[in-house]
Amino acid sequence: MLEVKNIHAAYGKVNVLRGIDLHLEEGEIVAVLGSNGAGKTTLNHNLCGLYCPVEGSVKFSGMDITGWRPEKIVEMGMIQIPEGRRLFPNLSVLENLEMGSYKRGKASRTQNLERVFEIFPRLKERREQLAGTLSGGEQQMAAIGRSLMADPKLMIFDEPSLGLSPILVEEMFQLIADINRQGMTILLVEQNVVQSLNLANRAYVIENGTVTLSGKANELAENPELKKSFLGL
Repeated sequence: MLEVKNIHAAYGKVNVLRGIDLHLEEGEIVAVLGSNGAGKTTLNHNLCGLYCPVEGSVKFSGMDITGWRPEKIVEMGMIQIPEGRRLFPNLSVLENLEMGSYKRGKASRTQNLERVFEIFPRLKERREQLAGTLSGGEQQMAAIGRSLMADPKLMIFDEPSLGLSPILVEEMFQLIADINRQGMTILLVEQNVVQSLNLANRAYVIENGTVTLSGKANELAENPELKKSFLGL
């Protein structure tokens, strides 16, 4: 479904990504792991068209989308749940959800809204509440619900556990697993190494803009180099 080859990216003269290769098969959960500043969010932005790679290619559903504008990539079905939620704080929960179907999913808006409210009953209760007044966990629910309104083929989660309490983190990872079991393909970009590897089929570890480790998630979880770098073991 997604094939990334030799992606190089920079901000001005500062190189951030230095030849990233990864792929994602339909139905998988693939984790991209790394510390702050490793290049994870930059990778997301280059996949979703917010920035154009300096070098390399991105293929999605068999099409080369390198350099496409973000709205066209959204229309293709690649939907990002951004770090920090990025809701419209002065719009209601319902209005934020409806915005998710602005470029894709209009025909199935009613059906998708019912699905979102079934997954997140709390959002149904707060449908008229301003999104900016929700708790952190509720805002994350709204951000995920907004993405589901677009009939995604691929959901990219950027640091979904950021700022959540340990209990809510557990719930968030369980929710991602549930969405995947319904057939959704997921790219999970996270710092939470242990839970991400417990959830994912495969994983890539990025350090200083390059992939330093990759493989099956359960095998990487036992990798002594990863344990030393990220878990202090």
